[in-house]
Amino acid sequence: MNDVKLAVLGGEGTGKSALTVRFLTRRFIGEYASNFESIYNKHLCLEGKQLNLEIYDPCSQCKYRCQIPPLSMCLVCLQPQKAKFSLTSELHWADGFVIVYDISDRSSFAFAKALIYRIREPQTSHCKRVVESAVLLVGNKQDLCHVREVGWKEGQKLALDNRCQFCELSAAEQSIEVEMMFIRIIKDVLTNFKLKEKRRSSGSRSMAKLINNVFGKRRKSV
Repeated sequence: MNDVKLAVLGGEGTGKSALTVRFLTRRFIGEYASNFESIYNKHLCLEGKQLNLEIYDPCSQCKYRCQIPPLSMCLVCLQPQKAKFSLTSELHWADGFVIVYDISDRSSFAFAKALIYRIREPQTSHCKRVVESAVLLVGNKQDLCHVREVGWKEGQKLALDNRCQFCELSAAEQSIEVEMMFIRIIKDVLTNFKLKEKRRSSGSRSMAKLINNVFGKRRKSV
């Protein structure tokens, strides 16, 4: 069983918890307490594969523990747990990131941009990855398009410039779209897992060949 770890990040009031709960329960709840962080655990079946999904929500409420399975997925368990991370810890912990902004709040877009820049910073020795993390930029609250402050093209450009996926939706009105959004980032993470394994296997074969060449030559010289 593959473990997939997602972090849902963004500014206050952007709807991070609403998106997470909508995906996990297909319900929309408009108000959340934001005084603690949670990791939601969920077992699901995607394309015939069993997955153990963990979603880090920095301001979700643990009391929402509904066990209604989303479309096309098999829900086995949903157990929120208290958690606390710094951004550095999240970069180490998460396999993929959902970065959320509110299309009616330009400051939230600026914050989302800063988060993406942080994730895409040149890798340091203490946080080095075989492949880049999967990142999905989400413009939430599409139902407030009449007071929009961030254009669709702006979001798309930010995503393209930083090698991210992008979508706009409304957690309040679009249950299926929210589900598809999470499935999209999960599939990107699984693709990255395959790339990592391929590169590691290739690296191991190259190292084995190098060692064989070195020691083979020594044997001949003896």
